[in-house]
Amino acid sequence: MPIIQEFSEKIVDNIEKVIVGKRSVVRLAVVSLLCQGHLLIEDVPGVGKTVLARSLARSLGCTFSRIQFTPDMLPSDVTGVSIFNQVRAQFEFRPGPVMAQVVLADEINRATPKTQASLLEAMEERQVTVDGATHILPRPFMVLATQNPIEYEGTFPLPEAQLDRFLLRLRLGYPELEHEIDVLDRQQFRHPVLDLGKVVSEQELLQAQEEIKSVYVAPKIKRYIVDLVRQTRQHAEVYLGASPRGSLALYRTGQARAAMDGREFVLPDDVKELVRPALAHRVILGPAARLRDLSADQILTEILARVPVPGGDFRSEG
Repeated sequence: MPIIQEFSEKIVDNIEKVIVGKRSVVRLAVVSLLCQGHLLIEDVPGVGKTVLARSLARSLGCTFSRIQFTPDMLPSDVTGVSIFNQVRAQFEFRPGPVMAQVVLADEINRATPKTQASLLEAMEERQVTVDGATHILPRPFMVLATQNPIEYEGTFPLPEAQLDRFLLRLRLGYPELEHEIDVLDRQQFRHPVLDLGKVVSEQELLQAQEEIKSVYVAPKIKRYIVDLVRQTRQHAEVYLGASPRGSLALYRTGQARAAMDGREFVLPDDVKELVRPALAHRVILGPAARLRDLSADQILTEILARVPVPGGDFRSEG
């Protein structure tokens, strides 16, 4: 699909003006965008989590809001609140920052579980309910959340239901030597994110999000996806495996990755590349695995080696 390939390349190239040497991670962020999914960026401080989220938002012709999560935040600080208007003698809804098309939830694990839960309805149903009244969120709608996995003081781990609503979880990692020097040069006078402009329109984004749904997924690929997900539920070291939402995540992100490469059909390589970012945060390890210091990524690598890769022609016969 050349149109989606060109669309995604414009966004990736724009973000790379700021995020140096992380093209594969940036491409995954665009995959999440194309799939109308939410993105969790988890890494140590200072590697560019918030900058990646801001760069993606600035590349789109969409409304943007940023929520800095803190332990004393209330759900109404996220969703909005009804205020009594004395002149009209009625309650009026004052929308919160979640009523935007791209929402940056910075350091989401600093908020209490009650405040984190205020995002659940928004992320799953694209709406918020305040004082019994339902308010529909704008389209497109995407939550970009960041969190620091090694800082425990004053943080609240994300519950499984919240983690499962994130389509992908990404890690940036430290830059290579030459890339880190490049970062110093680029930020000598001014942060490059301030000069980023939008490169695609809201209408182009909505169109691309619909077009990826027509990418062909062969029956053998669907079976491969489901086999991989079912293996996470049967693994001896796993307490709770990925849900059917994990299968859907692999299916849809596979379509997006294929379209970004200019193809109209999904290959096994698309699925293999997406298994860890799509499933690792959905897998809960058992006590024995934690004692052995195993990670979900290691379990998934083992499953990938165990499940047979389908062969043959994966193009649509039509």
